[in-house]
Amino acid sequence: MSAEPRINDRIRVPEVRLVGPSGEQVGIVPLAKALELAQEYDLDLVEVAASARPPVCKLMDYGKFKYESAMKAREARKNQAHTVIKEMKLRPKIDPHDYDTKKGHVVRFLKQGDKVKITIMFRGREQSRPELGFRLLQRLASDVEDLGFVESNPKQDGRNMIMVLGPHKKKTEAMAEAREAQAARKAGRQGSAADAESEGEDVEAPAAAAEASGETPSEA
Repeated sequence: MSAEPRINDRIRVPEVRLVGPSGEQVGIVPLAKALELAQEYDLDLVEVAASARPPVCKLMDYGKFKYESAMKAREARKNQAHTVIKEMKLRPKIDPHDYDTKKGHVVRFLKQGDKVKITIMFRGREQSRPELGFRLLQRLASDVEDLGFVESNPKQDGRNMIMVLGPHKKKTEAMAEAREAQAARKAGRQGSAADAESEGEDVEAPAAAAEASGETPSEA
């Protein structure tokens, strides 16, 4: 069944509740009269509430309405943000430098509004020391608590221990902030270029004036 509303001659009812081009209520009129008004206004008669009794129809430019609706839907899809789950794997006896590197990635993911699945991988005898992984996960959660929270507490999964961190900021907020930061950087670069150009003109002006008068600029 088509989701398209019925328009003009496809409307098959004896009368309709008519809404004018500006949203004004015209009232209940025969279908023939509504179609006649649509022709006079050079608009379409569009059924906007088929289940009403009588159906509600509006005078509008249906082609323009469809185009604007499509543009709004496209913009909504573009701005729609899907939270992504990133994964970071660590060993229970991780080197301090490697830990800082991994933590940096987690920070970046949370700032972007993404969830992070932290996996501690146990090998050999390490499997008998689950507290090592638990303490490491607690440490990491504490180090990034200003950016994220523990959405799923640490739990053993075979040879691994898993914890999920959720971002404090929504994905849409993170995207908006990133766009603002990018715009600010762009404006800053343009401002610096303009200042440099202005300084260059200031330096060239005395030299040009001296040249025009036949004088040689004195050395500092």
